[in-house]
Amino acid sequence: MSDARFDFDLIVIGAGYGGFDAAKHAAESGLKVAIIESREMGGTCVNRGCVPSKALLAASGKVRELADKEHLAGFGIHAAPVRFERQKIADHANNLVANIRNNLTKTLERAGVTILRGIGRIEGSQKVGIRESNGVDRIFRVKDVIIATGSDPFVPPGIETDGRTVFTSDEAVNLEWLPRWIAIIGSGYIGLEFADVYTALGCEVTMIEALDRVMPTFDPDITKIASRHLIDGRDIDARSGVLASKIHPGCPVKIELSDVKTRELLEELEVDAVLVATGRIPATKGLNLDSIGVKTERGFVPIDDTMRVLLDGQPVPHLWAVGDVTGKLMLAHTAAAQGTLAVENILGKPRSIDYRSIPAATFTHPEISSVGYSELDAKALAEKEGFELGIVRSYFKANSKALAELESDGLMKLLFRKDTGEVLGAHIYGLHAADLIQEVANAVSRRQKVIDLAGEVHTHPTLSEVVEVAYKQASHQLQKSLTEH
Repeated sequence: MSDARFDFDLIVIGAGYGGFDAAKHAAESGLKVAIIESREMGGTCVNRGCVPSKALLAASGKVRELADKEHLAGFGIHAAPVRFERQKIADHANNLVANIRNNLTKTLERAGVTILRGIGRIEGSQKVGIRESNGVDRIFRVKDVIIATGSDPFVPPGIETDGRTVFTSDEAVNLEWLPRWIAIIGSGYIGLEFADVYTALGCEVTMIEALDRVMPTFDPDITKIASRHLIDGRDIDARSGVLASKIHPGCPVKIELSDVKTRELLEELEVDAVLVATGRIPATKGLNLDSIGVKTERGFVPIDDTMRVLLDGQPVPHLWAVGDVTGKLMLAHTAAAQGTLAVENILGKPRSIDYRSIPAATFTHPEISSVGYSELDAKALAEKEGFELGIVRSYFKANSKALAELESDGLMKLLFRKDTGEVLGAHIYGLHAADLIQEVANAVSRRQKVIDLAGEVHTHPTLSEVVEVAYKQASHQLQKSLTEH
């Protein structure tokens, strides 16, 4: 039963995946819900992120496969020269976006969610303001508020963008043209995925990474094997420890490269286009958080593990935040999980989130995935808690399915405790790594032990046996360790 003092039981500001899941779950649970969105329904993931980029990766991946004469010859297949239509690939991505956005909007409407178009803001405790697209300003009284405003691409100082010759992933997903030579600033998952698309479609790529190694956010062992195939084996000139200190749009685009430490000018490049893939920043401007005294931390909204917004370390009553704006794990599925969890807590069903068991994936060809601790963090934990860290590696070149596909370059690295056998994390590079990681994520979530997991039977011949082999190796290592002690 809704409280008559309030216009809504819940208002969600932002209709990305976090906001969508929160609003849907709340409405289906009987709450009177409104969702505010100033741009397109579906937020970054549907319109400018995961969805269109995966459509481009799917199409360009087919082009790469058909153009790989050596790989096809291994099967005895000889294909004609590959032709593709850039516009039709772009249309495939755009159509997918429109379809998913439409489905998402209809789902909310069917659930009974009121969709409000405009810019939302906090107007004090249990009050939300909205400046509608037609200029009308309204204020609603609301029992609970969820902030789900997401994030925007980060453009470092010194870089000018024009959306055409110098652009971010927001524009890149439109695939409006194919530059002959493109520089990609950053070698995280966004930079790698677009390098995969552009090289498959015949573009020459220069990758510029400010940190001391390319792919700095990935496990070093995974980076070693992955960079050999995803960077060295392609038309990519990768440079690390170099800063793109100034970029001027135009024809050509002019890039000034400087030494990261000394800021001394090293070189000037002239390229056809630049993709700025230097991470993302929270979209908190205009939220009017000052009205309730909440201070952001590097722009992010501070929360606890139940999604409550914090002020001086204490929960603010009736205010919650989910998704990229919290800076926890900036992934669509994290936002969705946080959204549902926030509503569960609003409904008086206490739940907290386990970030350790949330997997991440990079959809290159082949893919990269991970879950749980990095090796560095696992070593720090082992030292702190006084246990020995177990590490095993399982290779795709020993897997029948990978060999049948002639795709046997791959590695899985499993981290576990040598005292209890608990799985701490995994890092995978290889065919369908994004699907394989889920099994380990489930094990991490359940705090399962390798000795139990090693007995689970996997289908033969499948790629999942790469995980089975790792579990068996870890179990053997654990039993040996326990015998010795």
